[in-house]
Order: sequence, then structure tokens, then C-alpha cells
Amino acid sequence: MKLPKNFFKPLALGAPAPLRELPVRLERVIHFVPPHNEKVRARIKDTIKDVDVLLGNLEDAVPADAKEAARKGFIQMAKENEFGTTGLWTRVNSLASPWALDDITEIVGAVGNKLDVIMLPKVEGPWDIHYLDQLLAQLEAKHSIKKPILIHAILETAEGVMNVESIASSSPRMHGMSFGPADLAASRGMKTTRVGGGHPEYRVIADPDGGKRASSLQDLWHYSIGRMVDACAANGIKPFYGPFGDIADLEGCEVQFRNSFLQGCVGAWSLHPNQVEIAKRVFSPDPKEVAFAKRILEVMPDGTGVGMVDGKMQDDATWKQAKVMVDLARLVAQKDPARKELYKL
Repeated sequence: MKLPKNFFKPLALGAPAPLRELPVRLERVIHFVPPHNEKVRARIKDTIKDVDVLLGNLEDAVPADAKEAARKGFIQMAKENEFGTTGLWTRVNSLASPWALDDITEIVGAVGNKLDVIMLPKVEGPWDIHYLDQLLAQLEAKHSIKKPILIHAILETAEGVMNVESIASSSPRMHGMSFGPADLAASRGMKTTRVGGGHPEYRVIADPDGGKRASSLQDLWHYSIGRMVDACAANGIKPFYGPFGDIADLEGCEVQFRNSFLQGCVGAWSLHPNQVEIAKRVFSPDPKEVAFAKRILEVMPDGTGVGMVDGKMQDDATWKQAKVMVDLARLVAQKDPARKELYKL
């Protein structure tokens, strides 16, 4: 275990100092694009305006014979565009693959000063983060990168879930975690082929009462997402829901995103343009909730004592909830003029 006094020291001479607080950025939707696809790259300028994070995906969904093209396409995409308030991320191949090292070294060398976050798949434990942490520090020093590149871990193996707390606290580079249901299901031996969402057979059933027994669909992912959210919140990093694979099931996608939002996730992935607006809507606070939260802050400006709003008692705990809601609304309003009007900010 690294001593506290050394935790925030750069891991290479000449590397930028690690951040002590995450940048305040809106990240409701992480939009995945395949950089080896020239038609997709041609539309990137418009996509940048519409999403909070643009991610060049080099891993799953990129065939083995297109890995190098995807890497080169991402570098070209990063060089040719300005991203403004939109984050620029890449998901590299897993550390156990033959492509990961070249993904990391070539991308940081070519566009490291533009890159905000590297998403690392199939993280098993803190050792994976330590390796990438040290490598990034060396590359930052070598290429005179001005700000530290952050690491975002995907939680998608049984071992990763078991080690989630130590992963979350493994490095000051940790940006957050995303929940990967498909690979996690395979790792656990779960009997589902769905990428996120519920399963029609995972249910609870009412006691017999002489007639038809009512049943309710349960959430396969509730426990694991809860563990991830707690680990992230305890360490000051961000939890995200990952992919919803059935791109035609917009209602199912919205329900899965909303369940994650209510549990504490701050955003989700979009695999198709039709999921972008769903994520933006779900992970933006409801205008009615924002209006109520603003009234709580007005009644209790300094967060102390007790106040009443619409006959409901408010105290320091509800003040903290209200502040979370209003702070998020202000962040959304900076990028989204339509929602700014709805929030009256």
C-alpha cells in the first residue's frame, strides 16, 4: 500500500502532478464511436456538439483485423477536431491483449494533450490501475503532456467486483467506473445473453391466494451497481452505467438508465445515436425536483436548522440532497439552453 504522503506524487520525473479533485464536467452520456469507420468520422463535428463525452472505441465491436485502423482513426479524429466542453476519451484494448500497449503509447504520444480519459476494460484489481498509472506518467513525461490523463475502469468481471473498493482507491488518476453487464454475466456464469436490462425469468412471486399469483420482474444488476456506486462515492470518483445492447428497445434502455441514475450513477454509455437523448434526459434532473430543491435551499440558506416546504420538514440531510440536485441542474444548464429554461436558472 502506498504511503499517504506519496499518494499524490508524480510517478515519473517531468510528469504533471496528479489531480486532487476531479474536474467539474457534465458527463451524462459517453457516446461510443468506431474510429475505423470513415463515415462515422465524417460526422464527428456534429456529434461533438450533441454529446457530453465522445469516446473512440478500440476494444469490443472492433474486429481483430481493424484494431490498428481504429487506433489510427482515433488519432486522426482527435487531431482534426476541437472538442470544447465535450470530453475526449478512448477505450483501449484490455491489458491482456496484444494491442493494449500500442494503443496507449501511440495515442498518448500523438494526442495526449487533447485526451481526457483512458477507459480500461476488464479491470480485475488495483494492480491493473497501478500498471497503467505508471506507464501514463512515463509517457506524459516523455511527450511533455501538460495535464494528467485520467483512468476510467470498467467493472465487468467477478474478480473486479470482489476488488471494487481497492480499485476505486488505487490511484489519484481514477476518474470513475462503468458497469459492464455482458462480460460480468459471462464471468459469473449467469444464464443470460442480454446486454443490460432485466430478464423475464428473474422474478419474485406472491404467496398463493387461491387465484393467479402476481409476480414482479427483478433487477439482475442492482447489487453490483450498488457496490460500484458506494466504492466510487466513498473515494470521490464517478459511477456510470455502461451499455444497453438492444438499441431498438428505447423504453427498456430508459428504464435501465433511470434505475442506475436513481442508485447514484451520473451517466451512461450510448451505443447508437438514438440512446443519446435518452441518457441526456435521464441523467438531467427533473425540473419539478429542481424547483423543489431550490425552495429547500431558499428556506435553509446555510444548511442548518429545520425548515418547512409544502408541509414537509427539511433538515441538513435534505439540504444536502437539494444541493446535489441544484448543482447538477446548474451544470446541465451551462451546456443545454433548453433545460436551462426549464430549470429557470
